[in-house]
Amino acid sequence: MAYELIELDTDGRVATIRLNRPKALNALNSEMMGEVAQALADLEADDGIGCVILTGNEKAFAAGADIKEMVDGDYLSNYKHDPFEANHCAIERFRKPIIAAVSGYALGGGCEIAMMCDFIIASDTAKFGQPEINLGVIPGIGGTQRLARAVGKAKAMDLCLTGRMMDASEAEHSGLVARVVPVDDLMDTVNDAAKKIAGHSQPANMILKEVIEAGYEMSLREGIRFERRMFQSLFTTEDQKEGMNAFIEKRKPHFKNR
Repeated sequence: MAYELIELDTDGRVATIRLNRPKALNALNSEMMGEVAQALADLEADDGIGCVILTGNEKAFAAGADIKEMVDGDYLSNYKHDPFEANHCAIERFRKPIIAAVSGYALGGGCEIAMMCDFIIASDTAKFGQPEINLGVIPGIGGTQRLARAVGKAKAMDLCLTGRMMDASEAEHSGLVARVVPVDDLMDTVNDAAKKIAGHSQPANMILKEVIEAGYEMSLREGIRFERRMFQSLFTTEDQKEGMNAFIEKRKPHFKNR
């Protein structure tokens, strides 16, 4: 499929989706996010892809939603034809590992879709925030919920109520970002991580992701019980036998993703 507002590249088992509206600082409109959703659906179905990177450019990952597209909306049209659920939330529904590689601005919807990814690796130029309050609205794609879970209630309240931006160092210390690297090293670092992830057993990757995400909505005891059952379920796979035998035999495993 030919895309207009994103770029899609593959390198072995790793795919990279690059948001590509540079003149608009990658503002998220329905057309671009529809392309992201379609790309993710295709990558979900492609057994040759084991990990996905979502990124923008050095100036902006995504500086927010396209306000010009939203300004004339009303409650009923937003409720009946929810563009966020149809397109943006394809990221949170994606079952394979997905990493956000963030440089520059990740604000509003940009911060929200970065948080939908499994983890964020940021450059030292990254800036995060939920400035929707400045427009007379609030975050609407999970910003209030994921941000509070990632950085705690106090900092989430601070960021959302003041609309201020948080730099990469603060984001890392707050738990929003997994790692911060120099801007020139960002894509090499993310690609190395993605290749390592993609080299693991795909069923184990998908189950691991499901278990961690489910744990956010369970008690500790329920989460441990679910983790135990999923751990046990992997003993039905060929990859479990290969991985453990390779360890015993002191060789690299050759996973078949089954």
